[in-house]
Amino acid sequence: MLKPLLFATLAAVGNALFAYGQRGVTPPANPFLFTFGATAICMVLLSIATIYYRTVGDTAYVSGNLTMMGISGLGFFLTFIGFFLLFTNYGASQYALYASISIVTTTLGVGVLIYREDFNIYKVAAMVLAIAAIVLFTYGNSKTAG
Repeated sequence: MLKPLLFATLAAVGNALFAYGQRGVTPPANPFLFTFGATAICMVLLSIATIYYRTVGDTAYVSGNLTMMGISGLGFFLTFIGFFLLFTNYGASQYALYASISIVTTTLGVGVLIYREDFNIYKVAAMVLAIAAIVLFTYGNSKTAG
């Protein structure tokens, strides 16, 4: 159980750094400019990591998984645009709303419905709490909006 927590923490720290940068930047006239720059830097770092860890089967892997890479690329694009609109218009604290909605869409939509991953009573309770978080967060936003 420690490894999933460590990996999730690594991803969460990276995500927090992305949100920090996106919230702290001067809003550009072109809404894609910041995300393009951040993604370009990410591509350089990923290229270095990919070259460092290259294997004999890399070409076959890419050709065999190109469709799923395309789907994930579209997912990155939608996520980055959503982050830009959310963070620049409403602030980084709105991440809780995104995270709660992501719990529901990814766990139920991808994990349970598409890949038929196990789903027990504890996970049902987590989904109920995530939906409650969405409702409460949205209600709280309506109370603080002027």
